[in-house]
Amino acid sequence: MRYIPLIAPVLLWAVPCWVLLHAGQHWPIPVALGCTALFALGPVTMPLAMARGHGRRQQDWAAIIGDTLLGAGWVLFTWSVLLGVLLRPALTLAGVGDGQNRARIVTWAVLGVATVLLAWGYAEARRVPRVRELDVELPRLGAGLDGTRVALITDTHYGPLDRARWSERVCAKVDSLEADLVCHTGDIADGTAERRRAQAVPLGTVQATRARVYVTGNHEYYSEAQGWVDLMDELGWEPLRNRHLLLERGGDTLVVAGVDDVTAESSGLADHRADLAGALDGADPDLPVLLLAHQPKFVGRAAAGGIDLQLSGHTHGGQIWPFHHLVRIDQPALAGLSRHGTRTLLYTSRGTGFWGPPFRVFAPSEITLLVLRSPQRPSGPPA
Repeated sequence: MRYIPLIAPVLLWAVPCWVLLHAGQHWPIPVALGCTALFALGPVTMPLAMARGHGRRQQDWAAIIGDTLLGAGWVLFTWSVLLGVLLRPALTLAGVGDGQNRARIVTWAVLGVATVLLAWGYAEARRVPRVRELDVELPRLGAGLDGTRVALITDTHYGPLDRARWSERVCAKVDSLEADLVCHTGDIADGTAERRRAQAVPLGTVQATRARVYVTGNHEYYSEAQGWVDLMDELGWEPLRNRHLLLERGGDTLVVAGVDDVTAESSGLADHRADLAGALDGADPDLPVLLLAHQPKFVGRAAAGGIDLQLSGHTHGGQIWPFHHLVRIDQPALAGLSRHGTRTLLYTSRGTGFWGPPFRVFAPSEITLLVLRSPQRPSGPPA
């Protein structure tokens, strides 16, 4: 396992190099040598740029280069494998040309698909997310809370690419939802609160009729988590660090609880840990509970604790297909609503922003509006 960080960058660029330039190809020698040299730079340039960008030096220009190369390399690798394995035999069976012609067709097909997907994926990553709205029925929710509107944003990942204007537009869209409760389930940014403050400040303009609540994600613990907790508090958000508040309406009450990310305890920060018992301390056990926890895999503890609905992010829906297969190894849910145990529902957002590579391929970002429904609500007039 310890050799994977060394092997993976080589494979990421070696496979496309072989498929595009050498597998049955007979390119002119200057073309073959020049393009091979460019591919050879990938396994060196990408890790070095990412280390300078995301490591101790925090150089944004290097992070942008490294992240972009990572995304482009992943897309080229994926489609080199798929089209190299699937298209070449299909062309052979169809009797298309000789070996070299079939190899050239595969090369141009890979380059064409990769170019289109990277252009589209970049536009998807930089756009203001669409609003995904759904009703969620909670059996223990009182009738007075029926119709409660919960807006969820997560994984904004303000970072090396300055997205202050994007942040303003996202916050304006969230504000237009007229939610009772607005939630941010962590991974606000890549970088410290001081460094990314200008991109995060628009969060202070979001309004909610009842409360704005926030929990930490794993990326806060890479960059001075307490600074983010303090900034969100300054912007008027309620950091739910292993605590809860009560949302009351129509004579009924909902417990809104939050826990630190599961990586908090290993961060070395005093009093940072995921503590569900602490979050529910003093809450009436007969009341329904909405829990904010950054990672979906916390749902095992949530189900054991009788939580009604957990809201999470973290997965990005895989962000760049087919990375979601690797995400599923670590997390119990990728996106959307899922049931865990007899009572607990989990909603996993695909995230509002993007991490690292500025691309989203077959994993669109989202702003989520969940309308909580009570089974005791009065039925409407017949259609």
